[in-house]
Amino acid sequence: MFVLANFIEAVATVINILLGTYVWVVIGRVVISWVNADPYNPIVNFLYQITEPLLSRIRRFLPVFGGLDFAPMLLILAIIFLQSFLVPTLRQLAQTIG
Repeated sequence: MFVLANFIEAVATVINILLGTYVWVVIGRVVISWVNADPYNPIVNFLYQITEPLLSRIRRFLPVFGGLDFAPMLLILAIIFLQSFLVPTLRQLAQTIG
């Protein structure tokens, strides 16, 4: 049972790191949109490709208001929710098993 508990703890840690990294990727995307960067730059292209699938889904339900796009903020809030709910839940599950 300790192996399963350690595995779940490791999964929780990896999820937490990935979610935290994705928050910074979304913030980078927002900053790049402010400075109107070259869309052919590989870094800019990467940031758009990795964030646009989730942002476009959010924009379907939350349109742009007065030229302001609230989709990145809502995505970051959703990620924070997952970090605050999913990660501790997995860690508690690991402690219960172990």
